[in-house]
Amino acid sequence: MIVATISKLIYEHENIVVGSSLIAVMFAFENGYPMVFTEAQRPFRFDFLEPGIAYENLKVPDNKTTITTFQGDVELGTPKYLLWERLMFLLSMDSKVPLSNLCYTIRNEEQSVSCFNEYSKIAELRYDKCHYFGDGNAYGFVSKKDLAEKNYICYDWVAFNSGGKHEIDYIKTDDNFVNEVWFYPSDRIDGNTAVKDACVVSLMTESDILDFNYSETMARFKLTHEMEQRGMKGKFNGYGPNGKPKHYKFRTSSIARTKHQQANSIESQSQHVEIPQFSEKDMLQNLQQTCLDTNRFLRWL
Repeated sequence: MIVATISKLIYEHENIVVGSSLIAVMFAFENGYPMVFTEAQRPFRFDFLEPGIAYENLKVPDNKTTITTFQGDVELGTPKYLLWERLMFLLSMDSKVPLSNLCYTIRNEEQSVSCFNEYSKIAELRYDKCHYFGDGNAYGFVSKKDLAEKNYICYDWVAFNSGGKHEIDYIKTDDNFVNEVWFYPSDRIDGNTAVKDACVVSLMTESDILDFNYSETMARFKLTHEMEQRGMKGKFNGYGPNGKPKHYKFRTSSIARTKHQQANSIESQSQHVEIPQFSEKDMLQNLQQTCLDTNRFLRWL
């Protein structure tokens, strides 16, 4: 039910979902619940489904991808962000994302969620039960169980100004800092290019992020160190006096750093707020069994 007032909209629902992660979107889609969020938690560009998994009812095919690593070729499935985008589209078309990305802050009071943009309150959602999956700007839903330091997954996007042409797509290390490296055709160059840039994935604490030893600059240095340690070389630079080939050093620059806070141990602040305990794997299996009429939206795809 929607009640219109002069200053804002009031929505009334038995169940609502707070959050926009893949698992939150799957839960909302499977149950037909409306969802609200302040930040679109689109899956990481290089998170993939298991090979062989397809969702024909959603017209999400099994798009297999093969990447080259130092341990050999690895087959990956469909990128998770494609599934997330499809489910968000269907929820939006079914009026289950009433505020889209207009919220900057969400605040919970007893069985009522107030939504604000930059300047004022824009809507209120009244509910019987709220299913909370996490949101960086949502307040009054949960509290932390302990005082442990915040942990983050940090993504450093690095441009290769020299030495970006090679066959490797992925490197895995044993360190939390520069834990994974994904190489991808550069987005800075139009068309199908052989030049690759990199996304460096690190597991960091809040104090690490403030430490220069874990900065964007040091991430670039450690990236090139890991590459050279594995025998990767920069652009060919002729032959030396001894007849051996020479190579330029890798030249890199930082594009951007983004970070995502990992889930902490939390507990609900209200008997009407539930923290679902589902694994992503279980939700993906349930999604395959979900039979909803999506043909009216997807029949032209």
